[in-house]
Amino acid sequence: MQKRFARYAGSVLVYNLGVVLWGAFVRATGSGAGCGNHWPLCNGVVVPQTPALTTLIEFTHRAMSGVDVVLIAGLVIWAFRAFPRRHLARFGASLSALFLITEALIGAALVKLEHVAQNASVGRAYSLSAHLINTLALLACLALTVWWGANQGRLRFRGRAAWLALPGIVLFALTGISGAIAALGDTLFPASSLAAGFHQDFDSAANIFLRLRLWHPLLAAIATSWLVFYAVRSHVSPSKPFARSVLALVGLQVTAGAVNLLLLAPM
Repeated sequence: MQKRFARYAGSVLVYNLGVVLWGAFVRATGSGAGCGNHWPLCNGVVVPQTPALTTLIEFTHRAMSGVDVVLIAGLVIWAFRAFPRRHLARFGASLSALFLITEALIGAALVKLEHVAQNASVGRAYSLSAHLINTLALLACLALTVWWGANQGRLRFRGRAAWLALPGIVLFALTGISGAIAALGDTLFPASSLAAGFHQDFDSAANIFLRLRLWHPLLAAIATSWLVFYAVRSHVSPSKPFARSVLALVGLQVTAGAVNLLLLAPM
């Protein structure tokens, strides 16, 4: 039962990655106001009839989030049935449910405050950052639930390797936040060319989201350097497979960022 639980928890984690990607698609297409200023209803109804494309995109995201509630509720129930009291799998599943609730509340606040679609207020940067941090916490808790559900044991914070991991986690989060703000600027103020985009970055009269874009490549370079250093230092058994995975993912992320920049693609 515990092995089946771990597989189910892994599938829930993968599904949540899909929800996150679709949420990015909602932002990139400017569909965040597709359901109007209504939550949890969409334009005042449960299921919109003959919806516009933006409404369909936003409603799909909400429907996926609704399915997520059922999946994580099942995860919590299963964890409490499959594992004894004080088992860490129960703790991970409970934290996942908690961060899903806060995720929904932040999403509702975004809609009610109208921090969606073409809103270019500074407040949107704060709400966007809070949303991303909560999303990362949710994914982390789901990943830990998979780990603990597979009986991989406790994760102990000790030694030099653990302390070296902390800056990597902080830099990872900051890079993600700066990237979300940069992508928002790309969406709200699209550039006709790469040269025009660079001109926007250095224009003192440009929107704050455009002038903040310069921080993203700087933070990304610092985070990349640190994660590579950390992975190389950790390239010993039993951390070797994880270190290789970190190096591969960092390389993939840098490549994706470069392609994103060259194609002027906010998605």
